[in-house]
Amino acid sequence: MKIMVEKKSLLELKVDAIVNPANSSGKMGGGVAGAIKKMGGEQIEKEAMAQAPIAVGEAVLTSAGKLLCKHVIHAPTMEKPGSKTNSEKVFRAVTAAIELAKKKKLRSLGFPGMGAGVGKVAPEEAAKAMIDALNNFADKEIDLVYLVDLEDGMVKAFRKILEAAA
Repeated sequence: MKIMVEKKSLLELKVDAIVNPANSSGKMGGGVAGAIKKMGGEQIEKEAMAQAPIAVGEAVLTSAGKLLCKHVIHAPTMEKPGSKTNSEKVFRAVTAAIELAKKKKLRSLGFPGMGAGVGKVAPEEAAKAMIDALNNFADKEIDLVYLVDLEDGMVKAFRKILEAAA
């Protein structure tokens, strides 16, 4: 598995699936989820909500509407929209996203800084939880993972944790 870190929008990735750091209701209001809905279309939210409630540690797959990717994986990092989360929930969300991607035979994924925006997890803490989950579960079945964010702090945290894990 190759891991690429870039400062860019998740919405620009041409991958099999991007991962939405969702909430358990599937409602896509603010942050990354709001941007996905705005650019991809309301159908994505409707499909996610139809599969709710989605527990932290589970993930669901929807279409990607008008986005460049093929699918959106909704992996809750929090139960209620806009609530604070923690690194353990980030780890569980990333693990659930990877397991669903493997089950659906998706080979390339894009992740934003899970839990680091609305969820208020410190960038370095979020990056560590995410990279630990990737290293533990992504193995040979996933070819390429993009870790992207528009915030410099999150991109730096991804790079720092990846270097430390190498």
